[in-house]
Amino acid sequence: MIRVATDHHHPYHAEALGVLAAPARARHFGVASRDEFLLHRSGLHNDARDDYDDYGVEVTGYPAGWSVAAARAAITAEAPALLPLLHHPDPAIRIDASYALATVTDLDHTVRTAFATRLTTEQDPMARAALILATAETSRARSNPPTTAWIRERWQDPAEAPEVRLAAGIGWLCLTDEPAPDVLHATVDGLATDERARAMDVLPWMTAAGGCGEPGLLRCVRRMLRPEEPEPYDDPWAPLP
Repeated sequence: MIRVATDHHHPYHAEALGVLAAPARARHFGVASRDEFLLHRSGLHNDARDDYDDYGVEVTGYPAGWSVAAARAAITAEAPALLPLLHHPDPAIRIDASYALATVTDLDHTVRTAFATRLTTEQDPMARAALILATAETSRARSNPPTTAWIRERWQDPAEAPEVRLAAGIGWLCLTDEPAPDVLHATVDGLATDERARAMDVLPWMTAAGGCGEPGLLRCVRRMLRPEEPEPYDDPWAPLP
């Protein structure tokens, strides 16, 4: 699949890239809490009850965490082939490349550096937001306080596009245990409109986080900043839109 995703001449290279990272993120759909969003579980976490990790098992009985680790290992090995896609002329490809590369085991910070380098020239607001979320995910896997501070500067910067500031706010909340300051609450409340939240569902992180008709951004905001609010639910008797 990686070979197809990186072959510009293959008719389905965009589709392959779009699904490439899903196997590297088990049990991430609907996940939007500060404790778990952007979190990589790498390796097995055995307990006294069984020999499986907290991903559970696949239908074949194979420990799911092993297949997740294998998918990440494959993407890590092919990272040099995927990195040029951060400069693809199509912003949708750049977004999906960021999403895939965020799963890389980035021991030498090559990928995180590539995200920062691309951000200096990236003009598309959604692609910029994707780079921010990818940087936060990579940094959550391997803590880096300077990156956490840098991401905080992004949501504080009024010159940044609203989508970038919102992505940075979400990313920063996942990288720190600090209480959310009032200025972040005010920033999110002012920028996280329903229309913008639905537009941001083009970002794979937000698509995966959403549920019960709630856009991913608003679900993240509710779970991270207003966890006391009840979960929405699908009303079978609600009129169709």
